[in-house]
Amino acid sequence: MTTSAEQRAVHLLVLTGAGISADSGVRTFRDHGGLWEGQRPEDVATPQAWRRDRRLVWRFYQQRRAQLGEVSPNPAHAALADLERQAKLAGGAFTLVTQNVDDLHERAGSQPIHMHGELAWLRCERCERRVRDLEHLSPDEFVPCPACGHDALRPDIVWFGEMPYHMDAIELALASCTHFVAIGTSGQVWPAAGFLAAARDLGARTFVQSLDAPENLDPRDEFVPGRAAQAVPKLSKSLLAGFGL
Repeated sequence: MTTSAEQRAVHLLVLTGAGISADSGVRTFRDHGGLWEGQRPEDVATPQAWRRDRRLVWRFYQQRRAQLGEVSPNPAHAALADLERQAKLAGGAFTLVTQNVDDLHERAGSQPIHMHGELAWLRCERCERRVRDLEHLSPDEFVPCPACGHDALRPDIVWFGEMPYHMDAIELALASCTHFVAIGTSGQVWPAAGFLAAARDLGARTFVQSLDAPENLDPRDEFVPGRAAQAVPKLSKSLLAGFGL
């Protein structure tokens, strides 16, 4: 069976990273000399940090959770939501995978796969109960588990050193996609950094959109430089035209 993109039904797989949310005002740790809102990632984004200083990690994520109400989707988020609608109306398949933990894709109308978790959700380490919660945002008060009574839910975020979510679904999408688009990713965080090469090796046409060329860019990829809010709407229109839509 061939894996040639030309002999498969159109399936567009989009991977988004911090660059698309940065244009909405969401800060990324790579913008500040390795600091993430004043903190080193290893101090606030690892299981070891949670065990070492739970209050520091909790305060950091409570601030980030509160900031969700201060940002809004930008034209890049809106363009991807429209691209999904148009592709599906034409009988194609569309999968959106995001490394981002904000809810800007959902608020723009998309239904992304969050491989690194979501700020809007908390999780119990004792019973694994997940709770959607954007009401309890105090940086000084932990949220107990409503199911088992454990004293402190943790942010439902995939920290460095933990296994990303939904990898089976992502691998299935990679195996069937005909077009792969990476937007605003650094090409440094694994396993997401390997998706571009995997899609390319399976015969998909590959596009990369970011402010600067990421580390995993290949000459066979079509590189679209610029800020996501400006470049993604144009790229989306180009993709739709290429599909004959």
